[in-house]
Amino acid sequence: MQYRRFGRTNLNIPVLSLGGMRFQKSWDQLDFSEISYEEQNKVQNILNLANKYGLSHVETAKYYGTSEVQLGMGFQNIKKIPNIIQTKIPPNSDPKIFERDVMTSIEKLKVERIDLLAIHGINTDEHLRQAVKDGGCIDILKNLQKENLIGSIGFSTHGKPSLIRKAISTNLFDYVNLHWYFINQENTNVINLANRYDLGVFIISPTDKGGHLHTPSKKMLELCRPLHPIVFNDLFCLRNKNVHTLSVGIAKEADFEMHLKAISLLSDSEKYVPKIIKRLSQESINSLGLDWYQHWNRNLPSWEYTPGYINIPVLLWLSNLIDWLDMDGFARARYQLLGNGSHWFPGCNANLLDVDVTEGQLLKVLEGHINPKKVIKKLRTLKQKFGDKVATRLSKQ
Repeated sequence: MQYRRFGRTNLNIPVLSLGGMRFQKSWDQLDFSEISYEEQNKVQNILNLANKYGLSHVETAKYYGTSEVQLGMGFQNIKKIPNIIQTKIPPNSDPKIFERDVMTSIEKLKVERIDLLAIHGINTDEHLRQAVKDGGCIDILKNLQKENLIGSIGFSTHGKPSLIRKAISTNLFDYVNLHWYFINQENTNVINLANRYDLGVFIISPTDKGGHLHTPSKKMLELCRPLHPIVFNDLFCLRNKNVHTLSVGIAKEADFEMHLKAISLLSDSEKYVPKIIKRLSQESINSLGLDWYQHWNRNLPSWEYTPGYINIPVLLWLSNLIDWLDMDGFARARYQLLGNGSHWFPGCNANLLDVDVTEGQLLKVLEGHINPKKVIKKLRTLKQKFGDKVATRLSKQ
């Protein structure tokens, strides 16, 4: 395993972190007595393998169902617990509730100290205000630091780049958990800003949110050869020296394999990654057309100002991924979550188009776009393909 300095936390963090979101029994907050021996044994096997492979950082959250309680019991029954333990607590307008939630997580994890404590989901201006106001969440965490109950303070976010930049610029956080991977590089400048503030940078869900790379399309497999798409995406992320660690969402023991392959090739990444990027980029131009490739995301309305709250930028991105990389399964999951993802994935899908929202209404907000008619055609195609069902977030938050 390779390690990097995690920004001003000064922790020596492995470039792969064990994500605790997918190996738990349930997304419900169950009592440990409701977890079977087999279910708990799987968690302990994964912890032992993580230790064997050098993934000495485990990351979980209050709202990852039984993850915290299973990890806590697992720590009692393995030879060596991870060197760095991280959990995440959502912001709260009531600091007393926030503090209670932190203490509950410490109790569940059965540890004396949480090394990294993130405010989970600073996705809106109100979340940021709750975190940084006088007497708010960060002040609570600073008091807990004095008691040596927690170490460094960070935040996780699915928010807009402008909001993340605002949070970083407060200079109150030591690290950030955010999205960034090959198919979504929107936060590139955010990562650069984090580096200027010497923040640790943790990449959330590169395999799943990076395009369901655990079940890649045949086209994605072909374009990434000789690497598997998971290996390519890991190397793409870790080529950026301002990125310090990637979350590896292990659901079963075999899920380590591709990520460990990436680490074995990290020193040779320049041999593979630029060629694959060039191939993928050329295919994007071939599939989408040069004009659309260069201009599709310019002068698009934000979902807050679009009739029906239709999230046109995200929907066009999904349409492009289908046309470019045959990512139908990923696009379906994301499409059907829109409208049900709250502040984690805001805005709505195109199901209201031609029902409560007219073409004329959308044409008005698309006046500055290069091809408004094409936008609406793509929205109709997505609705026809995926508008039959809805999806909900796994987390109960």
